[in-house]
Amino acid sequence: MEGVQSIKQRFEIIGNDPKLNRALEKAVQVAPTDISVLVTGESGVGKESIPKIIHSLSHRKHAKYIAVNCGAIPEGTIDSELFGHEKGAFTGATSTRRGYFEVADGGTIFLDEVGELPLTTQVRLLRVLENGEFLKVGSSQVQQTDVRIVAATNMNMIDSIKKGKFREDLYYRLSTVEINIPPLRERKEDIHLLFRKFASDFGQKYKMPTIRLQDDAIQLLLKYRWPGNIRQLRNIAEQISVLEEGRNISMATLNGYLPNAGNSNLPAVIEPNKSDSDFSNEREILYKVLFDMKGDLTDLKKLTLELLKHNDSQKVQEENEGLIQKIYGNNGEQIQSEENEAMEVLQLPEPQPEQPPQEDKYHFAEEIEEEETLSLQEKEVELIKKSLERNRGKRKAAAAELGISERTLYRKIKQYDL
Repeated sequence: MEGVQSIKQRFEIIGNDPKLNRALEKAVQVAPTDISVLVTGESGVGKESIPKIIHSLSHRKHAKYIAVNCGAIPEGTIDSELFGHEKGAFTGATSTRRGYFEVADGGTIFLDEVGELPLTTQVRLLRVLENGEFLKVGSSQVQQTDVRIVAATNMNMIDSIKKGKFREDLYYRLSTVEINIPPLRERKEDIHLLFRKFASDFGQKYKMPTIRLQDDAIQLLLKYRWPGNIRQLRNIAEQISVLEEGRNISMATLNGYLPNAGNSNLPAVIEPNKSDSDFSNEREILYKVLFDMKGDLTDLKKLTLELLKHNDSQKVQEENEGLIQKIYGNNGEQIQSEENEAMEVLQLPEPQPEQPPQEDKYHFAEEIEEEETLSLQEKEVELIKKSLERNRGKRKAAAAELGISERTLYRKIKQYDL
């Protein structure tokens, strides 16, 4: 059995933190078995190294190793990707396709971001773990596979189970052995070592002298909380290596590359276990509430337009009674009061309605509809942009901060062409 130090050299793992060493020891110990392993830790800590170590030290090392990012595959196609499909199983299925579990038979599959799996796919995965059986999409023929599964997640799985987003029985099958990778902020002695390694690598890559940090810059490096962990540290080392003409980096220079370095209470650097909700502060919670109201408000503006156009309020009210009840409930004044309170917390200007001329009533109603919808859309775009900026363009971290799934964030980015 290989030792921890030889594993570090073989897989280019830098650091001597006791928690990191313990994680590597566990990986070496479970590798010869077929036990399912769940790797946990924040985004960017390097969880993908553990399944590679396990596979390379197992009796499956000469068979296939396939890494699958469960959060990057659309929900409608993930079953086909994992288990394959038959010709004609759905629109576009012009031929039979082998899934990852069939291709990797005898080898190892690494399911990254396993917490993003849809519940229907979780049922299929549980069956594979229990007896090695699976069905292709559109097939009734049971197939067998011999695959070792290593999964990883940055989610709190117990919370996901309580919220009904993840099956408890699948969690216990996946986490026969759980390996936790500590965040970079808990590996203080490793931070400078890692930075020097990255600086050396980028110096060679771009054929430039290696950057070095002054003493005060090293202290800032150690004090920073590194919300993006090793991935963020590597990104900053690369930026400085390329952009700075001077190769001796001061604290002031380094500070310019560290987002929110002077404020440890901003959402991007708050520890996950200190947040009591899916958002980091009350302002963003209220933003989400207003975004959820967007659809209903748009429908309400259309209803108002209908009333003005047809001048038949009784008929339109009867036809849209459900919508009116949904928005105003039994107490329109209370709803309006709550909306005003939310606007006050957000420090948004309250709309000041004008009194239009009678002959221009239709144009005025259309203008209200357009401005209200545009205003909410602008706030949504602004919030997404700010979150992406805070997280240096990392969509997974931005999605977690916004309290939405990564798929939803992808859709929003595409929708608004960000």
